[in-house]
Amino acid sequence: MLQLLYPRTWRESAYQLPYEKMAEKGIRGLVFDVDNTLAFHDAPADKKAVELFRRLHELGFKTCLLSNNKEPRVKAFAEAVHASFYVFKGGKPGTKGYKKAMELMGTTPEESVAVGDQLFTDILGANLAGIYSILVTPMNPKEEIQIVLKRYLEKPVLWAYRKSKMKKKKIKKGCGGQ
Repeated sequence: MLQLLYPRTWRESAYQLPYEKMAEKGIRGLVFDVDNTLAFHDAPADKKAVELFRRLHELGFKTCLLSNNKEPRVKAFAEAVHASFYVFKGGKPGTKGYKKAMELMGTTPEESVAVGDQLFTDILGANLAGIYSILVTPMNPKEEIQIVLKRYLEKPVLWAYRKSKMKKKKIKKGCGGQ
């Protein structure tokens, strides 16, 4: 049951992901959360975000911002980074927003990757939609109270996730793996 909340990969930042490798593996569409994934909560897009999306488009990716936030926030960020598409009030962790993002990008779950900072919205929604999920560390520890409360609930799940990863590594080593 907890596995639905586990990301396929956990990394420090959306800005440090191996996008070239993703492109080589046939990934064509990237779905990003906005707040605390690409920018501080309610902060505008900065040069770093604009440069990331320029690079992603040069690699041939379609990009879609998927947020539970309202349209003015998501649209402004999407326009600033030149995202291919955006979906506001995405209803995460439901799958409707992810399906809409893939429809807009013209991709399948196998050709898509979702990147976000919250287990109970971004990761759960991506997993339910069958999309490869990447959890990134939140950019800013100062968050709204409802998100702070979710972070407390995330801690035991992340502990179990880490434990399961360590167990898999031990099994792999025991079977002659590296």
